[in-house]
Amino acid sequence: MPPWLWTLLAGAVAGQLAVHAMAPTHEARTSDLPAAPRAAALRVASFGEPEALARLAMLYLQAFDLGGANTLPYQRLDYSRLVAWLESIVALDPHSQYPLFCASRVYTQTTDPARLRLVLDFLYREFFADPNRRWPWLAEAALLAKHELKDLPLARRYAAAIDRYTTASDVPLWAKQMEVFILEDMDELEAARIMLGGLLESGRITDPGEARLLQQRLQELDRRLHAPTR
Repeated sequence: MPPWLWTLLAGAVAGQLAVHAMAPTHEARTSDLPAAPRAAALRVASFGEPEALARLAMLYLQAFDLGGANTLPYQRLDYSRLVAWLESIVALDPHSQYPLFCASRVYTQTTDPARLRLVLDFLYREFFADPNRRWPWLAEAALLAKHELKDLPLARRYAAAIDRYTTASDVPLWAKQMEVFILEDMDELEAARIMLGGLLESGRITDPGEARLLQQRLQELDRRLHAPTR
């Protein structure tokens, strides 16, 4: 990164911390982020260094809440604006995984289901721009939809996208199988059996050990489907 940008970075962080230190700590002060700039405007302002400006924007976004009176971090942020900031930053530097990491690991730490859904939907939309690199964040979104929101159809939607749109050989089997697990949780055993059988017949599973485990799981589903009802 050029020296002038390091100077700008240091000044921006110092200024942000100074503002937080001097401003009154009443509750409304940090309740809302400012409106997010458009990615096109950020690109023009980057002077040919979009990756560096994306890092600065993420630092600003993370520092925004530091001096607030929030009982829990990020609880009172306007998540619609937060997501808009993340969208602009990802558009500015689509190769960086850091905004998606923060969305998945930091901004999902909210007790408000509506806020959580906004972040999960953001991760789902951004997944399609680069499925083979962004699938881990969507896998986490599926787990959060299942365990935090208790929304199995939404979790299945995310898991299905991973199975259908990832093509890289290094995407692990557990990620490709997530939809089967969720179908079982939904008690959709026949759908899970059909999907698992299709996966085995597709030829996509080339590891003998993985194929054996899937075959055992398929047999277990058959057993459950044909078990006598009491």
